[in-house]
Amino acid sequence: MRRTAVTYTTGLDEELKRKLLHWATRFNEVAWLDSNSYVQAHSSYQAILATDAFTSLQTDYFDGFSKLDEYQSSIEDWLFGYLTYDLKNDVEELSSKNHDGLGFPDLFFFQPKRLFLFNDTTVEIRYLNMISDEIETDWKEIVGLELLPPDATPSSPVRIRLRTSKDNYFDEVNRMLAHIERGDIYEANFCQEFYSEGVEIDPVNTFEHLNAISRPPFATFLKNGPFHAMSASPERYLRKSGPEVISQPIKGTAKRFQNETLDSEMIEILKNDPKERSENIMITDLVRNDLSRFAEKGSVEVEELCAVYTFEQVHQLISTVRCKVSDSIQPVELLRKTFPMGSMTGAPKVSAMKIIEELEDARRGLYSGAIGYFAPNGDFDFNVVIRSILYNSARQYVSFSVGGAITAKSIPEKEYEECLLKAKAMREALERDK
Repeated sequence: MRRTAVTYTTGLDEELKRKLLHWATRFNEVAWLDSNSYVQAHSSYQAILATDAFTSLQTDYFDGFSKLDEYQSSIEDWLFGYLTYDLKNDVEELSSKNHDGLGFPDLFFFQPKRLFLFNDTTVEIRYLNMISDEIETDWKEIVGLELLPPDATPSSPVRIRLRTSKDNYFDEVNRMLAHIERGDIYEANFCQEFYSEGVEIDPVNTFEHLNAISRPPFATFLKNGPFHAMSASPERYLRKSGPEVISQPIKGTAKRFQNETLDSEMIEILKNDPKERSENIMITDLVRNDLSRFAEKGSVEVEELCAVYTFEQVHQLISTVRCKVSDSIQPVELLRKTFPMGSMTGAPKVSAMKIIEELEDARRGLYSGAIGYFAPNGDFDFNVVIRSILYNSARQYVSFSVGGAITAKSIPEKEYEECLLKAKAMREALERDK
């Protein structure tokens, strides 16, 4: 599909970001991907905005990856969208029977008519030729938008409820520990849902506040009609750039301190914590195994192991695994063979997913899935949907989930404290007086 490209010189400050997002939400489909200028290797753009679908794919999990493969290979254009965790049922003999308050489609991608690619000092606007005469008009409208300051429109805070009580959480973690003791699994990611029903929120304002207090490298705002994802994810799932594929699993968390000395001490504690390192190393091994299913022989390597990365709310241990792939392998096949990501499942992966389904109280849906894009040449980049608020405006249902890795060394009380730490930013974004 041919596009017309026009480049403008511009810096991407917070004011322009707000204008872009508020302008884009007039359309039914929106994908906004923002790195927040987080300095890291393996990045392509400062930010991307895609909006206004020309074509789209929306389906349940059955044959989901095959449908996506057909769509992506036939369109050969930019595609933006998501994979829910429940696509696990397409790649393994699994099911999802837990409560689903959100009702998101299992898979959604769209081909945008309007695309904005931001680098440090420029934006390249690529519109489908059928609307290329609207580029200049749209850009002038975006730049000239006058917006109220953030939080200028008051609304009632959202009252958050927990689907799993504290006592039940401890019971379920102890049941998971029993599975580990029996040797059924070595590690599993156990999650719980926070939610509210019968509420109306402003998705753009909520995302702006969540992003402002988190500043993650894989922030995403996604809209598909009534379905909204507001993600402050720090984690990359999978990226393909030419023959190179990388994955960057996160496992290992420590809280931030305002005191610089205490914060530095916490980094050293996290870096050397045997439990946190073992969590990360087990999942790194799982990712290495996943990549070896399609990698060129001898090309899988760990570029970085248990490196500490610092974010606004927490410190995290992140490993980077890379490999080379043949250009004969379809891009969607790389996703199929690694999905769901090991950091959100456990090891062994299939056994962990079965136990997760048995013990958790809510269907994960888009949480633990991935949001991202395909480029026309088949390159792609996807985040892991964590630290994210999900909202169905038709059902007036808002939800966020948090979890952590359970290993033989896990203490239920400490795991619960870690969940509350991870939930802090989402809860603040929803419960505040806006």
